[in-house]
Amino acid sequence: MRHIMVLNAKGGCGKSTLATTLAAYYATRGRTVALADYDPQASSTDWLAERPDTAAPIVGLHAWEDGLKHLPRQTDILIMDPPARSYGKELNDLVRRADTIIVPVLPSGIDIKASLRFLEDLKAVGKIERRQAKLAVVANRIHPNTLIFDELDAHLRRLHVPYIATLREAQNYIRAYSRGLGIHELPEYLAWPDWEQWGPLIDWLSSRASRP
Repeated sequence: MRHIMVLNAKGGCGKSTLATTLAAYYATRGRTVALADYDPQASSTDWLAERPDTAAPIVGLHAWEDGLKHLPRQTDILIMDPPARSYGKELNDLVRRADTIIVPVLPSGIDIKASLRFLEDLKAVGKIERRQAKLAVVANRIHPNTLIFDELDAHLRRLHVPYIATLREAQNYIRAYSRGLGIHELPEYLAWPDWEQWGPLIDWLSSRASRP
């Protein structure tokens, strides 16, 4: 089973959007997918409640209450959406459950500083330090050709962490989320620019480089 976690201690960085989009992507490819929501705010759980019966099925887990004890045995992909403000022992406990960790970072001065500090903490976690889990960053909700994106891009390129995708700020994510869908389940004429931006992230997750 593949264990993918979308993680950042900084709130509001789009963790749940990335987690639900990944869950929907793999489900539409015929994989058996579970979405574990560790955040009591329950954003991923709320998204799943809106998912139509005609969409590819995804098993939802209230992991903030039950952990993974209801995880189906035949699950191919487990996507985990943990809470913000995870540090210390809680961070170590979360990382122990993951094979691959994706950190979304927003283009703002506050987010850049907070996320860079968090990434240093994350790289010091034993499982990552021992390379038993792979780590990558994504620039999220970006506006190209802006000074703040240029600043974020420069910081992420200097990290000793794979920087694998830039995802634009787009109404398509709001459209998809409100309907319990992923970006890849929207019509091609509407969402093809976002599909293209997701390509490098999907390719990296499909590669050996993303696995411990």
